[in-house]
Amino acid sequence: MKLLKKISLIVTVLNCSCFLFAQNTDNAFEIEQITETLMHYIEGTANGEPDRLRQAFHPDFNLYTVTEADSLRIRSGEKYISNFQPGKKSNRVGRIISIDFEKDAAIAKAEIVVPNWRIITDYFLLLKYEGSWKIVHKSYTWKPFPVTATKTKSD
Repeated sequence: MKLLKKISLIVTVLNCSCFLFAQNTDNAFEIEQITETLMHYIEGTANGEPDRLRQAFHPDFNLYTVTEADSLRIRSGEKYISNFQPGKKSNRVGRIISIDFEKDAAIAKAEIVVPNWRIITDYFLLLKYEGSWKIVHKSYTWKPFPVTATKTKSD
């Protein structure tokens, strides 16, 4: 009887661990797909690839920020994409800071550094539909790029 209980316990543990592994595999796959969408945005803006931006964004997305005059600025996503000329690289370096998702909804944060100008923090809302993740909303803020003091030679 003890042997039967041990075997039952082992089978239960194995079943649970397989279920957990499946969840982790699914989570890793979704994170990979969200990351791919965000990289279309990051690399598309850096390398002048409007088609990659269109892959990342839902066609009806808008961008939101607060102006220096403390008012809300809303821009059309298509207008934003039209600012990037094919093949024209820009001096921007982006990185993904965080991703959180549940089922078919995700939020993500990225930082874009434009040397000698700004550091932009992007917040994204993504939804998965028709089999792929799309950015449906982008809110952002920025701060000036830090100026480093240069030493002068004294006489």
